[in-house]
Amino acid sequence: MIFSARVLLATIAALLCLPSAVLAMQGDEAGRSVSSPDGRLVVAVDVTGEGVPQYGVAYGGEMVIAPSRLGMRFAAMKGFDEGFAIVGSSAGSADETWEQPWGERRFVRDHHNELVVNFAADDGRSFNVRFRAFDDGIGFRYEVPAQQGYDAVTIVDELTEFRVAEASTAWWIPSRGWNRYEYLYETTGLEEMDIVHTPVTFRMPSGIHLSVHEAALVDYAAMSLKQYRPGIFAADLAPSATAAGVVKKGPFTTPWRTIQVAPDAAGLVNSDLILNLNEPNRLGDVSWVEPGKYVGIWWAMHINDRSWGTDFIHGATTDETKRYIDFAAENGFDGVLVEGWNTGWDGDWFNNGDVFSFTETYPDFDLREVADYALSKGVRLVGHHETSGNITNYERQMADAYDLYEDHGVRQVKTGYVADGGDAKWVDDTGVAHYEWHDGQKMVNHYIHSVTEAAKRKISINTHEPIKDTGLRRTYPNWITREGARGQEYNAWGQPPNPPEHTAILPYTRMLSGPMDFTPGIFDLMPNERPQLEGAAPRHSTASRVETTLAKQLALYVTIYSPIQMAADLPENYEARPEPFQFIRDVPADWEESIALAGAVGDYLVIARQERGSDDWFLGAVTDEEARNISQPLSFLTDGVTYRAEYYLDADDADWETNPYAMDIGSRAVTSETVMELPLAPGGGAAVRFYPMNDE
Repeated sequence: MIFSARVLLATIAALLCLPSAVLAMQGDEAGRSVSSPDGRLVVAVDVTGEGVPQYGVAYGGEMVIAPSRLGMRFAAMKGFDEGFAIVGSSAGSADETWEQPWGERRFVRDHHNELVVNFAADDGRSFNVRFRAFDDGIGFRYEVPAQQGYDAVTIVDELTEFRVAEASTAWWIPSRGWNRYEYLYETTGLEEMDIVHTPVTFRMPSGIHLSVHEAALVDYAAMSLKQYRPGIFAADLAPSATAAGVVKKGPFTTPWRTIQVAPDAAGLVNSDLILNLNEPNRLGDVSWVEPGKYVGIWWAMHINDRSWGTDFIHGATTDETKRYIDFAAENGFDGVLVEGWNTGWDGDWFNNGDVFSFTETYPDFDLREVADYALSKGVRLVGHHETSGNITNYERQMADAYDLYEDHGVRQVKTGYVADGGDAKWVDDTGVAHYEWHDGQKMVNHYIHSVTEAAKRKISINTHEPIKDTGLRRTYPNWITREGARGQEYNAWGQPPNPPEHTAILPYTRMLSGPMDFTPGIFDLMPNERPQLEGAAPRHSTASRVETTLAKQLALYVTIYSPIQMAADLPENYEARPEPFQFIRDVPADWEESIALAGAVGDYLVIARQERGSDDWFLGAVTDEEARNISQPLSFLTDGVTYRAEYYLDADDADWETNPYAMDIGSRAVTSETVMELPLAPGGGAAVRFYPMNDE
């Protein structure tokens, strides 16, 4: 339906001429609009002549979301689509600061204005939309009150629209594909987009940046965006194997639909909008959730030095695990990840979801001996559960599996759901198998079930092949990180591997949703050129390699956030390069503050982070395939303090393709008034540690 937006456009135009105290306005117009605390962002709400609810968003005097539809349709009752009027509204505001148990910053300010708009039809249908306007964007959600005939509904179509200027540039990955979220990002005009995952990032012709996503995804299907007319994106909910849509019992609320807005790319990175739209911690004391760094028997399998199963050179043996534990203890790492310890990996493990055991070990791996040895060294075993996408097999064993890990002192578990999109399996009570999308309602609830069951044993979860992050780490702080994008493993066997621009896109797209276990720190940048080990699987093509400089691998510990960071390479590769390895030993994984300083999506990023509970700062900078020289003011440092800057920079002749190891390592004195030169080679990066010289 094409409908008139005249009234809504006029409302926004009028509001743009008003000061920030929109909520204090009197009259009908005040009930249809809300502005951010700084007054730069305005949301206006109205209905068309046909009674179609709609909203629009302006920022800094410019329309950023043109009048866009609201509503939903159901399988067996009249929809919330037309015939509505605004019958009431209420306004409010909040300004509070809350503390994260771990995170990009310790203290988060939640400062917003709120508007709840009540829609009703003459036949008794009613629903509300709650809008929250922050300085860095908006969130809104549907709230459906109890009403006759709507006690149980199946939502077949959410009509939410996001109308974006057609001349915008977008960074996106396709949705409803076999590889879930693990695609390379496209940089295109809107005309090349069809159905895409969120977060999806837009740059308007004026330079304003937008990111559309969702927050607090609970008991609902994930939202993708489908462009059905030029510049008009509509919510597209992940389908279900057994229902015509999303099944809800009334009354109910939906997840928040979010639009982060910033004048530039770095502003998006500094946003806390997604976290602020989630509920506070429900787990109580979470002091047992411990950020840190880990190593593991992982990369060796991806480069075919070792195998998950026993049919080649088995990686998860007692002796090999002890070797990693010794390395971790000697270098200050907190944990050792072991994959392939449990039975079920032999043969085609991708399709072994029916047979995995999460409590039975292979004969060459002694779980008790390994766990006790780790604890004796001041290190913890990091657990691993690969499900191959079979959630029924996992849920049947989940309690016993988590009990086993709790008994062995394991505090973190990496879970995996390797299965094609649309192929996550569950079996009903009659024995019939059903297959779901990883982001469908059934799977959304499964992932939360895993996290809450783990919390009962004081275990944190690192989900791979996950549902996308929507900020639920605030509500469940043991959901410590996840995958959800192309990670480092694609550099071992991917065709193609991740190009240099990949890690210059992630902070402005995937990372806006939350932490990612990218697994940085590869020091052998051409692993498929290593000598072949006897008994190992054949090497991958040498075309698969790490398309970065060594300095950029260090920078990723700062630019790609995760509260648990892996030193992903083999111990011997770190031992061969002790000078750059020192940065990995020094860099923390938990932060007091984080500030994106400069950048452009897909081109480069410079970000500084302060170590939690410390005066030390760390800076990371990455670039795409283009060389750059960045003159970076150090104004984030404390005035009047002289710092030692320990730097790891690309050398003058460094290049990811021809000379990736060339590095300039040194130190110098700096202050907050210093402008530091950061030479970034093609595919390069820079990593710097700053600490007060009076600490020396």
